[in-house]
Amino acid sequence: MKNLIIYAHPNPASLNHFLKNTVAESLEKSGQEAVIRDLNEINFNPVLSLQDMQGQRMGQVSDDVKTEQTFISWADRIVFVYPIWWTGMPAIMKGYIDRVFSYGFAYRYDQGIQKGLLTGKQTIIINSHGKSNAEYEAIGMGKSLELTSDIGIFKYCGLEIKKHFYFDKADRVSAESVLEWESELKNIFRLIDKVPVFE
Repeated sequence: MKNLIIYAHPNPASLNHFLKNTVAESLEKSGQEAVIRDLNEINFNPVLSLQDMQGQRMGQVSDDVKTEQTFISWADRIVFVYPIWWTGMPAIMKGYIDRVFSYGFAYRYDQGIQKGLLTGKQTIIINSHGKSNAEYEAIGMGKSLELTSDIGIFKYCGLEIKKHFYFDKADRVSAESVLEWESELKNIFRLIDKVPVFE
């Protein structure tokens, strides 16, 4: 399977960086292809310009967007790795969605009916956040994130969500939790892809 990892965190010492590496190493050990698009490393421009907006409706996108769309078209599965900041995606990830998941590429309308164009592709979303999962559920944040990202973006564009991880209390995480999360990530690919264990 061809896997595209889209990653957004500027700190190479971050938990998200570790989670991204865990995913990549697990996929490579199972013999799968994996390409990483580190949005900070490639200095992706997240600003949706007027030129972008005008071009999208005519099926015209800039070269940097076309590059990312080529990777998405290539992939069988897209793995998003990013922290939850201010109850949403980091700006660079949101800008990636704004520019790359463009009309005519990720979705369109047929006689007024919305149609996702990324059908046939799987996605796994991996998020970290500072509060506990219990706190998020108590204030309705878990449901809000599901509506705004899972339904409002990923399913809207036709992606099949295989798993959405929320790794909580990331700013004060214990070594035990990190080991548990590492195991969860490794196991989800083994379960989905039914591959043997490689250690």
